[in-house]
Amino acid sequence: MIEETPRPGGISRRVALAAGIGATVLSALPGVAVALPAAAATAAAGPAPDADWFANPPRSVRPRFRWWWPDGLVDPDEVAREIDQIADAGFGGMEIAGVHHSIKDKSVLDTAYHGWGSKPWQEGVTAALDRAVRRGVTIDLTLGPSWPVAVPGVVPDDAVAAQELAYGRVSLGAGETYQGPVPASVRAAESGVARQRLVAVQAARVNTTNSTRKETGLDLDSVRDLTALVTDGTLSWTAPADGAWELISYWQRGSAQQPESGPHTSPAAYVVDHFSAAGTRAVTDHWDQKILNAELRRLLRAAGGTFFEDSVEMETDGLVWTTGLPEAFEEQTGRPLLPYLPALVLDKSNQVFAFEAQVTRQIRHDFWGTVSALFNRHHITALRDWAHSLGMGLRSQPYGLQTDAIASAALLDIPEGESLGFKNLDDYRCLAGGRDMAGHTVLSCEAGAYNGSAYSTTWDRFLRTMGGAYAAGVNQTNLHGFSYATAPGVAWPGFAAFSPYNGAAGYGESWGPRQPTWTHIADISGYLGRVHRVLQTGTAGADVAVFRQTGYTATGIGASWFTATGITLGWTHQFLSGPLLDLPSATVRQGRLAPDGPAYKALFVEGDFFYGSTPTLSIDDAGKILTLARAGLPVVLLGAFDQGLTPGVPADGETDRLRATLDRLLALPNVVRVTDKALVGNALAELGVTPDARYATASTLLNARRSTKEADYYYFCNGKHAETVKPAVAAIDHEVTLRRDGQGETVPYLLDPWTGDAVRLARYTRDGDDFTVRIKLQPGESTIIALGRPGLFGDRHGARPHVVTTDADSVLFTEKGLAVRATTAGTYTTRPDRGRTFTTTVPALPDAVVPARWQLDVEDWRPGSTATRTEVVGVSVTLDTLLPWSKIPELADSAGIGHYRTTVELPAGWTPAHGARLELGQVSDTCRVTVNGTRLPAVSRLNPVVDLGPGLLRPGTNRIEVEVATPLINRLRVAQPAVFGAVARQDHGLSGPVRLVPYLQTDLS
Repeated sequence: MIEETPRPGGISRRVALAAGIGATVLSALPGVAVALPAAAATAAAGPAPDADWFANPPRSVRPRFRWWWPDGLVDPDEVAREIDQIADAGFGGMEIAGVHHSIKDKSVLDTAYHGWGSKPWQEGVTAALDRAVRRGVTIDLTLGPSWPVAVPGVVPDDAVAAQELAYGRVSLGAGETYQGPVPASVRAAESGVARQRLVAVQAARVNTTNSTRKETGLDLDSVRDLTALVTDGTLSWTAPADGAWELISYWQRGSAQQPESGPHTSPAAYVVDHFSAAGTRAVTDHWDQKILNAELRRLLRAAGGTFFEDSVEMETDGLVWTTGLPEAFEEQTGRPLLPYLPALVLDKSNQVFAFEAQVTRQIRHDFWGTVSALFNRHHITALRDWAHSLGMGLRSQPYGLQTDAIASAALLDIPEGESLGFKNLDDYRCLAGGRDMAGHTVLSCEAGAYNGSAYSTTWDRFLRTMGGAYAAGVNQTNLHGFSYATAPGVAWPGFAAFSPYNGAAGYGESWGPRQPTWTHIADISGYLGRVHRVLQTGTAGADVAVFRQTGYTATGIGASWFTATGITLGWTHQFLSGPLLDLPSATVRQGRLAPDGPAYKALFVEGDFFYGSTPTLSIDDAGKILTLARAGLPVVLLGAFDQGLTPGVPADGETDRLRATLDRLLALPNVVRVTDKALVGNALAELGVTPDARYATASTLLNARRSTKEADYYYFCNGKHAETVKPAVAAIDHEVTLRRDGQGETVPYLLDPWTGDAVRLARYTRDGDDFTVRIKLQPGESTIIALGRPGLFGDRHGARPHVVTTDADSVLFTEKGLAVRATTAGTYTTRPDRGRTFTTTVPALPDAVVPARWQLDVEDWRPGSTATRTEVVGVSVTLDTLLPWSKIPELADSAGIGHYRTTVELPAGWTPAHGARLELGQVSDTCRVTVNGTRLPAVSRLNPVVDLGPGLLRPGTNRIEVEVATPLINRLRVAQPAVFGAVARQDHGLSGPVRLVPYLQTDLS
């Protein structure tokens, strides 16, 4: 029997629509590029890397977990035990989140005494922080129970509660009189809302020319303010005889939104106003006055974590609102808001009225720009500054609203995206642009939430998801997640935050010792930590900055040419919005924007995808781009920018001034305008701009670059732009040319994130600053190449000659120098970059060996006597043919750990110069290999091929053991059929085919 527990997370899923922020917002706010406090700092630079630098990454860059608690129903001893489990597994921290969607009857959680923020919750957090400090891991805290941010005791009618603008309407014919109460809202207020305030009453003439399939067209010039005619809640008004009219009322009221899957507290918590200083102050005051005692404050500073806010999923039947919004709109635009309200009101997220199409677009742009400015100023910046005062950082998913998430990312210490809600890699590239222009290091990801995949998520799937995200700028994962051990009424294998979910298997995954794959978890945490180590070092680089007039993310909208074509050729890009051009980094030196990183080589501007691809620029942004271009930055514009328009409603003469600025821009020799997106690549070539990584052929290879004084690091993944894209990715094998500009003597290194090995590449060609290497990757597989000075990573080969060409299978450096490997007999020719050409003769080699029989001993995991106890039952079978467990009668419903054992015979002529590749074929989920009693390093989940030698195998009998751990789903299908029975039985175990492929290694001397 084994006792076990599960772990963390917090799920977010709503799609952002978003809009711009005032162009001066970032520059006007204090601390935009402020350094993180010590508690939130990350390791970006340091001494020159040695062998240990990559092999053993520090806690600060290790992956982390969402840690889901049933609010305050936790035991401090169990909390400390789970910290130890996570630390022992090689992870760097966890985020405490009150999430319990799986518990239908919330009364069992006893929110009156054990709710979020209660004394038991505080004691649990204290225990977590104390143990975390001892173990050298970090603790992050969500700003409220579940999400969005809410405060216990706030009620919907409070001024600090989330607000909405509801509308009412009455249609009138020509000359018709309305007499009666001000039209009530078309949607009743939510329960708990007792008060509402009339903001205005208007009338507007119907213009069917402006109507759409869903929107009633109106004439902007006809809008009349009737508010002064309201007496004691009644209105009398006669429509003019010149057409049909709409009578529209606007009501401000609380939205009565509560955090997800509550209640979490007693009294209940309601979501706060995210656009007012008072709403954010309600959050910080609650922490300061009700939660943060002296001990917690001390431990927070010592633990070095962040406060976290999940995606901003404001739910309202109407339009998000805040007191003071009309005044803020007029301050930002110079125009009153009320005449434009008809084009803004929403009914269940649907627009209701519209003016002429262009002005409607401009009105909506101005409105959401104002909301964005309020959100960034009063919410994100205020929370960040408060967190800093406590020695903490602020990590946030700054999307879910129609706001400029790119600008928000620049304000945050750590912006975060999510693998569930993001449609493709460009969603990450938006946040990466804000991070890098602000000079921050980390872009986090809520990683691995899959709907309906609880206890069936494989690490294979997780790694395929994250491989592309890393190429798009992500360099920290917060795994979704790790559940606290237990809660009242839960079934084996313990409390899981999201399963059951509506009675079925929920969002995956609850990782931890409850999972058989935890036995190999150090391999996973080591892999992720090494990738993070590289991708958090130095500064990020990208070839092109894509200017986005509307800084949305979580939309799946990419960039013309670059997304579909450029990335297949090696190009990298990030997105910038207007406020980023106000940052101190927005300068040009030697033709590079933000020359100290990310050092963009060009700026690409196209029409606004979110507003009909209209070629828009504000005068301020156009002027900034003109200044950058005059300083030498190459600029490519796609579309009719000779006839550009303002994104918002233009002031008198503003359009003419914009076009005059654009004329000056287009006249510059380093500015090219094209009208066909297929010509963007040609325009870049015309400007002399090329990518740092160039592929010999169009490829599914994705790349990201980080730079230090010592080396340029290129991360590669054979992935795709979006997980939903078909067909599936195929294996690749082609040359890639990489650049390291003018850094003296340079050699390439291959960094293996699975084993931690960093070795000098033996075969490549060089042309000045360009190095050409060959990359061979299976679908989803990743690798890292570093270009740096000789001697990095403990390498002792210095500037020894390298190989330019060989027809052997591979070439490598050994302690004696260069050596080649071949798997078939023959004569091989190897040409170094200098000196004589080598000829190597390889005698006959043994054929590939397919083991004939396997002994399989399974530790079958089954429900124990309690929800957190697992009974292990031994099952043994002999296999003449490898099959998944689901096809083996004795194991069809089993889950656990399998020990596969076999022997292979090698001939007497086998020497220490012989070695072999062990190809495992299909294996699920995690595995480890032992040969002749020696346990080998971690096995890649995405390419399970293990190098056995030379020197590991011997003549005669050789023993091979493959240890495989599976997910729990096949056992849960029969243990809890009501929840998991609808999930298909899955194929896990070692299915093969397994082959041992001999080779001979020969030194070149």
